[in-house]
Amino acid sequence: MATSVAWQPQEQGFNEICRLLEQQISPSSTADKSQIWQQLQQYSQFPDFNNYLAFILARAEGKSVEIRQAAGLLLKNNLRTAYKSMSPSNQQYIKSELLPCLGAADRHIRSTVGTIVSVVVQLGGIAGWLELLQALVTCLDSNDINHMEGAMDALSKALFVSMDQYLQGLFLLSNDPSAEVRKLVCAAFNLLIEVRPSFLEPHLRNLFEYMLQVNKDTDDDVALEACEFWHSYFEAQLPHENLKEFLPRLVPVLLSNMIYADDDESLVEAEEDESLPDRDQDDDIVNVWNLRKCSAAALDVLSNVFGDEILPTLMPVIQAKLSASGDEAWKDREAAVLALGAIAEGCIKGLYPHLSEIVAFLIPLLDDKFPLIRSISCWTLSRFSKFIVQDIGHQNGREQFEKVLMGLLKRILDTNKRVQEAACSAFATLEEEAAEELAPRLEIILQHLMMAFGKYQRRNLRIVYDAIGTLADAVGFELNQKYVANNYLDDMQPVYLDILMPPLIAKWQLLPNSDKDLFPLLECFTSIAQALGAGFTQFAQPVFQRCINIIQTQQLAKVDSVAAGAQYDKEFVVCCLDLLSGLAEGLGSGIESLVAQSNLRDMLLQCCMDDASDVRQSAFALLGDLARVCPVHLQARLSDFLDIAAKQLNTPKLKETVSVANNACWAIGELAVKARQEISPIVMTVVLCLVPILKHSEELNKSLIENSAITLGRLAWVCPELVSPHMEHFMQPWCIALSMIRDDTEKEDAFRGLCAMVKANPSGALSSLVFMCRAIASWHEIRSEELHNEVCQVLHGYKQMLRNGAWDQCMSALEPPVKDKLSKYQV
Repeated sequence: MATSVAWQPQEQGFNEICRLLEQQISPSSTADKSQIWQQLQQYSQFPDFNNYLAFILARAEGKSVEIRQAAGLLLKNNLRTAYKSMSPSNQQYIKSELLPCLGAADRHIRSTVGTIVSVVVQLGGIAGWLELLQALVTCLDSNDINHMEGAMDALSKALFVSMDQYLQGLFLLSNDPSAEVRKLVCAAFNLLIEVRPSFLEPHLRNLFEYMLQVNKDTDDDVALEACEFWHSYFEAQLPHENLKEFLPRLVPVLLSNMIYADDDESLVEAEEDESLPDRDQDDDIVNVWNLRKCSAAALDVLSNVFGDEILPTLMPVIQAKLSASGDEAWKDREAAVLALGAIAEGCIKGLYPHLSEIVAFLIPLLDDKFPLIRSISCWTLSRFSKFIVQDIGHQNGREQFEKVLMGLLKRILDTNKRVQEAACSAFATLEEEAAEELAPRLEIILQHLMMAFGKYQRRNLRIVYDAIGTLADAVGFELNQKYVANNYLDDMQPVYLDILMPPLIAKWQLLPNSDKDLFPLLECFTSIAQALGAGFTQFAQPVFQRCINIIQTQQLAKVDSVAAGAQYDKEFVVCCLDLLSGLAEGLGSGIESLVAQSNLRDMLLQCCMDDASDVRQSAFALLGDLARVCPVHLQARLSDFLDIAAKQLNTPKLKETVSVANNACWAIGELAVKARQEISPIVMTVVLCLVPILKHSEELNKSLIENSAITLGRLAWVCPELVSPHMEHFMQPWCIALSMIRDDTEKEDAFRGLCAMVKANPSGALSSLVFMCRAIASWHEIRSEELHNEVCQVLHGYKQMLRNGAWDQCMSALEPPVKDKLSKYQV
């Protein structure tokens, strides 16, 4: 059994060792176990015997897991005594065989490998096995559950056995001349703080000192890995106080690392103006995660954890960088503006008294000669947009809002693509905050956005669509405004639509049905249709028909892409379903004639059964919208729709598909209100699905609980005779859920169901009366006089029913605010 440079097992030796291991572990073997043991011990004298064991463990795929595991356990025991005296080449061979097995498919193999790894680390130290650090980092970063579990297992075993030695090894390597080694050391500490933070607690001071030092490493990759540590530290939920005394040193380091590196690809890309065509890699450059972005994100986290405590250290540095003059200092000024944006949320209390000065300082920077200062100023202003809008009520605040608005609109038409993108995104954020405050400036806003629409290239066009859609969401029906032309009242011109719609329709007609550039346009039309309401009628027919055509093509492409002339992409289906929902919401019953002339019903049924959850999610949303506005066209397939919707509520994967269940649940309720008694065959099936959801409310999504409570109420309202016999099984969780819902018409429907059930079966609610009273008291005000009277009757009915002090006993169990609320019902 001689060892060669590239060691290979001999077949005879391999077979012999496997035979002995099999006899040793087999309960039915007649061989003398002690004799086998002696034979294995004899073989241990050969220098490469342990190589054979490593090979069997790692590579003997044809052998049983039990034999491979036995080889591993024997290897572990041998290494304890023989590792240090083994030749380096054999040590290296064994280590190289173990690493790929960290993520082995079989759990037992992974566990055995983890145990051997811990022995090797204990005997040879982590410094002698740098490849292990790399392998552990790679495994934990992968999305493969076997690799992640194997790495965690090996890590925890190695740490439990020799934690001090492991840490000592890491600190020894911490100043290694190789940047790759220093990066791995940082990665190892980041792993440790994520998986076993308690191990590092006694060493935190040393670790903070080290990370502060390496955060300034001349190699950006090492500094980036060190910067990730601050994120990992807060995620590990270790005491924040530990870090407080280091803030005066950490904050300047982060700020220094936020300055653009000379070789940052963004610098080259930022010089490109709009005349240059988009490149495929542009997105990659903008989205790359680097030291600058990581440092800004760490500063954001610090500001949210420590709030204003970081300002005394940070603000002098920011002010010094902002006041640095001259072209050569532009990167310092840019980093200071980025820092202001990063702390905008966390330090808002401390910044608040100075915010109007900060905003006044940022506005002129929108016209800076350096494009990256213009773009970062857009972003930082957007981070303060809530404050900018809040102050509109005062003269100064209104003027500042106007300056920001016009400043951003001007930058939307910048010639630099990076600035266009930043300005458009910032403007969308401002729109969300300002909402109806934008109405007086709609004409000038639309003119700027549509000019951008005409000149932007493909990548930035997506952001214009978003800004137009956000504007429609913000101002709503205002988009329909007309003005009087030539002083004749009958000559009213839809001024805003004349600016907005022609360019969008031209683009809509230009793009083929298979072009993915349709996605943002479809989303944009969805917002416009919802905003315009009946005002969208003039555009509705071609938009509706095209959505139907696209869905039809995609459903065909799913089974036969050649016949469809297109590759299947579910995103087309989702976007078209969402736009049809927008049309239903906007046009209301005005969509009825379009639905009547189409095969939407049968297509929608198919989408509700799709295997992709996001298609089903949008399909059930549309089903609910159509149930509200034109239920007559769903009639023929009503039971099919209800069956499929009910199935979404009764699935073992409910938590994974909660958005589908939510929309399906809501759609059932809408169908129930419109179809009334026709839904009776499926009522109890649905109720049986809803009750477990209500009983496990703490584990599930709040929106699903609310929709379940409302739908249960609606079913009870239309079929009280079916639901009321079972009410004692669900009254308590149902009433708890009802009491969490805000006042609206859907809550009214649910309470109509409550009243109908109580009338049909008064005794069913007796054991949950306190909960029912709390649910009734959750109303701020019941707007419907009819429902108010019904609730009054229910309470008075129970008061008469509960004699001999039972009613007073119930009342005494209620909290004082609940009693106060019930007094308006004269009980």
